Amino acid sequence: MAAGPSLILASTSRYRRELLERLRLPFQVESPSVNEEAEAGETPVQLTMRLASAKARAVSRRHPDAVVIGSDQIAELDGGAIGKPGDHARATQQLRAMSGRTVLFHTAVAVERSRPAHSAIALASVTVRFRKLDDAEIERYLRAEQPYDCAGSAKCETLGIALLEAIESDDPTALVGLPLIRTSELLRAAGIDPLRPA
Repeated sequence: MAAGPSLILASTSRYRRELLERLRLPFQVESPSVNEEAEAGETPVQLTMRLASAKARAVSRRHPDAVVIGSDQIAELDGGAIGKPGDHARATQQLRAMSGRTVLFHTAVAVERSRPAHSAIALASVTVRFRKLDDAEIERYLRAEQPYDCAGSAKCETLGIALLEAIESDDPTALVGLPLIRTSELLRAAGIDPLRPA
């Protein structure tokens, strides 16, 4: 039996790498080197879907025979996008803004292959209700987790779960950074089945 196409994760995120490892498929990791700035008038959903596709396409151009996964996550509050904070001060601002509020976390995943041509994308949105947080709680959480590389500063897989009242989603790993139900569906359509590996 011929070997199936190689699989590449177009991301340097350790969270996405660890999630994709759950599917027990061999894969490589490569940086997509994509500009992640929002375009004028772009909604959070449009932004995350465009970036997921751009990441997958960037790596697919370099590896035309491989199946490439690109993904991106944006938090949305009051219609505005909340990205990675990058530092302590911005993370504090983000969590203060989200305190006692409902926030949508949009995670897009795209699968690309250049030869033969294949392109597909899916979106998983997660509704997250934050507790009313005081500054001491926010400070303790940020000092413990330093989640400066996470959209919205919320790492639900660790101490960040204590920030929340509820999570509503039909794809439970989406909030961590890669919706594995959607990813599995897209991979099967591209010829890679986690339950029937080549």
